[in-house]
Amino acid sequence: MTLVMKVAIITDVHGNASALNAVLNEIDQMDEIDHIYCLGDMVGIGPDTNEVLELLFSRNDLSMLTGNHDEAVLAIIKGEPHPDGHIHVREHHEWIAKRMHPNFITKLEELPRTIEHIIHDHSVYLTHYHMESNNMAEHISKNPFSKIVEPSLHNLEKLFKDQHHELIGFGHHHPTHHFKNDRTIFLNPGSLGCTVEPMAPYAIVTIEKTGIQIDLEKVSYDNSSFLLSYKSMQVPERDFIIQAFHGGQKV
Repeated sequence: MTLVMKVAIITDVHGNASALNAVLNEIDQMDEIDHIYCLGDMVGIGPDTNEVLELLFSRNDLSMLTGNHDEAVLAIIKGEPHPDGHIHVREHHEWIAKRMHPNFITKLEELPRTIEHIIHDHSVYLTHYHMESNNMAEHISKNPFSKIVEPSLHNLEKLFKDQHHELIGFGHHHPTHHFKNDRTIFLNPGSLGCTVEPMAPYAIVTIEKTGIQIDLEKVSYDNSSFLLSYKSMQVPERDFIIQAFHGGQKV
């Protein structure tokens, strides 16, 4: 292992291939990036399910874990119970499930819920969002992810009180989170695919013996064809989605 390790962290792509392409292209121009971690919710909301999964699974420098939307869509595909907490998006998940290429089903099933590493003596913990230890093996229909808390150091310290790591990376809640106490950095780079402007956020994490540095990044991209595809593909609840997750952007 080199004296310095640099990784990119992305999360909540949510079926937005245009945003994902923009971020991956920018990362690929950085020769010093050793690995990419994607922290769940690759699918759902946006319609580019297969394009996104192909981009992610085709890389050998990228590790993924699973999110609530990924697991809820898989539950429908496998004929398992869909979570009551997601009943308002069941029709949308069914639409995604019908269009997912079968090649991706097993690959998604095999993804973990957490990733843990020791890098240059620093403990790194990655997850889609907090889960109580007794929920770690629960099916998505049991709503195992903890309730979202508002971004603040106090709230995140309380939420992740059972995890003792120097870096805790997560997603799920779409705004960017970057908080630090004398022991832990709490990092959510923000939803890559669901933003109120044509900008896709991600983070670069530099890890060396002396510590961990976080650089929050954003890349601009043309999202006009992506937004138009909601109508052309007849995505269920498209008007609500564009308003709630894309700030009502017009094209």
